[in-house]
Amino acid sequence: MAPVSLATDERAALSDTLEKLGPDRPTLCEGWTTRDLLAHLLVRERQPWAAPGIVVPALQPLTQKGMAGYADTSWESMIGELREGAPPWSPYRIGKVDEVANGAEFFVHHEDARRGERGWEPRPSDSERDEQLWALATRMGRLLLRRSPVGVVLRRPEGAAHVIKTGPGLVTLVGDPGEIVLHLFGRDAARVEVEGNPSDVELYTSVSRGL
Repeated sequence: MAPVSLATDERAALSDTLEKLGPDRPTLCEGWTTRDLLAHLLVRERQPWAAPGIVVPALQPLTQKGMAGYADTSWESMIGELREGAPPWSPYRIGKVDEVANGAEFFVHHEDARRGERGWEPRPSDSERDEQLWALATRMGRLLLRRSPVGVVLRRPEGAAHVIKTGPGLVTLVGDPGEIVLHLFGRDAARVEVEGNPSDVELYTSVSRGL
């Protein structure tokens, strides 16, 4: 049996969710509708000349221009492009690159779409997805929490724990793997408990998380 791919599974699940939601629903990405979110994903994967603006503020106009180019594209066509994956010439077409670069991207943005309005609930747990998300959290946690002035431990409800960083003071982030990943990427719409001395918790919550 082939190993489960978080990137492949989340691409399909995100496509299904966007199809159901439609293009004009709010997301957790401030100011973005579901159409904006999908345009962002397509530019990132299909327009490498415009994608750097996603991470380099000075180049944001390039990304915004690329996203605006989808204004007249039908919603169905945009979802079709996401479903079919990166074009043959894109590095995202390479399985390992796709898995490393898109696993977190698609999972987090899937939840951005799902949780854009009140009344959301986490998806039912899935053991294979949870293991991949836990591996992702433990691998990327130090980068995503690099601004934390205190030490941080991740802990799953059943007890598995992982030290992300040491330092003066300590907080423990308790939650299911998917909720922890969302928290690490800066989403507040995540069911994670921050445990520790009140002063440490205050220091931890005073800084931003994510890339």
